[in-house]
Amino acid sequence: MRTRVVVLGAGFGGLELITSLSEAFGESIDILLIDKSDTFVFGFSKLDVMFGRQTAAEVRHHYRDVVKPGTRFLQTTVRSIDPSTRKVETDAGTFEADFLIVALGADLDPAATPGLVEGGNEFYTVPGAFALRDVLSRFERGAAIIGVTGKTFKCPPAPSEMAFLLHDYLTARGRRDATEITLVMPFGTPIPPSPESSQAILAAFAERRIRFVKRHAGERTRPRTQSGNSERRNRNALRALSWCAGASSACRRR
Repeated sequence: MRTRVVVLGAGFGGLELITSLSEAFGESIDILLIDKSDTFVFGFSKLDVMFGRQTAAEVRHHYRDVVKPGTRFLQTTVRSIDPSTRKVETDAGTFEADFLIVALGADLDPAATPGLVEGGNEFYTVPGAFALRDVLSRFERGAAIIGVTGKTFKCPPAPSEMAFLLHDYLTARGRRDATEITLVMPFGTPIPPSPESSQAILAAFAERRIRFVKRHAGERTRPRTQSGNSERRNRNALRALSWCAGASSACRRR
């Protein structure tokens, strides 16, 4: 009987592991890769979709196309894990393993930041980033606030990158002068582990009139109240944007 390996999570960790195991053992072991999504999306590709450089379909890589010899892929949601028996309960049934690898990472919980779901947006999840494509295309003027909600979050450069890309995007559309871009972070610099990079980013912010608010975390979002006729409301409905950059207070383990 072949050794059964069950890998939970098809992110970078899970994909790297099944690739290494397949190259080493091939068909001599039975590898089951489980993920709730059917496609993989590189983090930087979310920004390409947001700003209209690529479509969602173009950046999705289907897991069925990347599985290796000895590996099967199953799209389903993990409901419980018993590490002592190496048993996993999923929506597609129960699976037992000789070796069980948990590489599920973390999910964002936008509801942990009051008002974010109702009055803001986030670009750290694939659905959230893709939804911002339509939001950005309709944005005309006002305050664009990129807020980090805690000191622990994925990809520390991403909020600064978002600010730069938003500046370029609005400049190309002729809307930059009508917009105020602000980045709010709980740190004293954009990337604390890299002082030189942080200084370069701050200098670039100053050149682009991007406001950097340090040592503050976004604690809540208040939806903007609209007034006027329906045409005006539609035109100005996106005058105030708020993005959550993902943080420990807004994350939960999968």
